[in-house]
Amino acid sequence: MCIDWFRLPPLASLRAFAAAAEHGGFTQAGRALNVTHAAVAQQVRALEDQLGLSLLRRDGRGLSLTAEGAELAAALSEGFASIQRGIEALKTTDADRPVRVTLTASFAAQWLMPRLRDFWDKNPDIGLAILPDSAVVDLHRERMDLGLRYGNGNWPGVEAVFLASARLVVVAAPSLMGDKMTLTPDEMRSMEWVITQNWPEQDNYLRSLGLEPSELSRTDFSTDELSISAARQGLGLTVESNALVENDLREGRLRLVHESQSQLPAYFIVWPPGPMREEVRRFLRWLKSQK
Repeated sequence: MCIDWFRLPPLASLRAFAAAAEHGGFTQAGRALNVTHAAVAQQVRALEDQLGLSLLRRDGRGLSLTAEGAELAAALSEGFASIQRGIEALKTTDADRPVRVTLTASFAAQWLMPRLRDFWDKNPDIGLAILPDSAVVDLHRERMDLGLRYGNGNWPGVEAVFLASARLVVVAAPSLMGDKMTLTPDEMRSMEWVITQNWPEQDNYLRSLGLEPSELSRTDFSTDELSISAARQGLGLTVESNALVENDLREGRLRLVHESQSQLPAYFIVWPPGPMREEVRRFLRWLKSQK
């Protein structure tokens, strides 16, 4: 059945009448709706005028339903109860839904996963669905609560807040560097490289160092994870976002050779505008604390 919305009376008048019928008076209905009894009476009179029917009999201080009023009250009671059940069911289902987060596999593995123990220790009641995707997904269509994105933070249709620096760095394993702590561009040019494919920012960074990417002795990999893994084995120098190799640098698996001073692009937390569940707010606060 297709609803003809233009033929329906205003929701406020239907709600006022349903409350008056349920509670047996305007005063009691006003308390239930948190409005004055005069406001309820006005809405009910407007409904009667629109329908051209008497719905209530005013018997001194009391009210009683006409036959038409009783019929409408029964329909409204059933309808509003159905709406309430649907909303409660939706809220219950949504409350049980894990926080859905979209991000790249590399950022999930190198940045998020090493930190998640802290979140779960503090929030054991919150479930997470970590959904790696190399593409920028539509948060609304895919029902994502949050996204962790690499870029300049100016995507349309989402809220965005800075999460972590993505400044690019050249790194290498200690076994490849030997006693050297830094390398000149000429030294870097003569060495082996392990490179992530199809990354324009990486190529621009290398050119800023005086290195032409196409002229380097290089092995190409399809993902950051593979490039980082190869670099850890001493197979070559690599360019990565500092956020993805900070644990390797801190724990000595990789050594910093050079770093960019650019502030953008960076990693941002993004979410669709509108209401946010408490579970999502708590995960968002935790993410912000990880800067």
